Amino acid sequence: MTIRILVTGGTFDKEYNERTGQLYFKETHLAEMLRRGRSKVEVTIRTVMMIDSLDMSEADRALIVQYCIEAPEDRIVITHGTDTMTDTAAAIARDVENKTIVLTGAMIPWAFGSSDGLFNLGSALSFVQALPAGVYIAMNGKYFPWNRCRKNRERGEFEEIPASESRYKPSHK
Repeated sequence: MTIRILVTGGTFDKEYNERTGQLYFKETHLAEMLRRGRSKVEVTIRTVMMIDSLDMSEADRALIVQYCIEAPEDRIVITHGTDTMTDTAAAIARDVENKTIVLTGAMIPWAFGSSDGLFNLGSALSFVQALPAGVYIAMNGKYFPWNRCRKNRERGEFEEIPASESRYKPSHK
């Protein structure tokens, strides 16, 4: 089973400019992360975009959805910024069927050395192999149905929410 990894940017892949103090994108760290994590999972990596999720437009989300639809693999991991991860997950869930798709991200850039990114990536790769078709968020060793979680900014983690509180309702085709 080959897993498609779609890279979209987010904190996962940010670099730090020591002169200006700004975070920026250069290139994805995914291949290095997989190597350092000693992953033996067969993957195909495709960089779709390298942007902060707060800057992501509906056209960007539509492009991610298109890549999911066109991917020959039925197991997909998407690296994504945590601020709008659930918005992209909603777009994917609306238009993609019969695939297991797991979105993951990081609260701290990989380049900082103390990132949660490697753990989240490993968890996402495991969950995408084990979960049934659907769209999920994987963070901090947990997975959530895409419409049953939110980012708790105070605690710096994702949390489950009751179905009654979800702003997204499952679509039935």
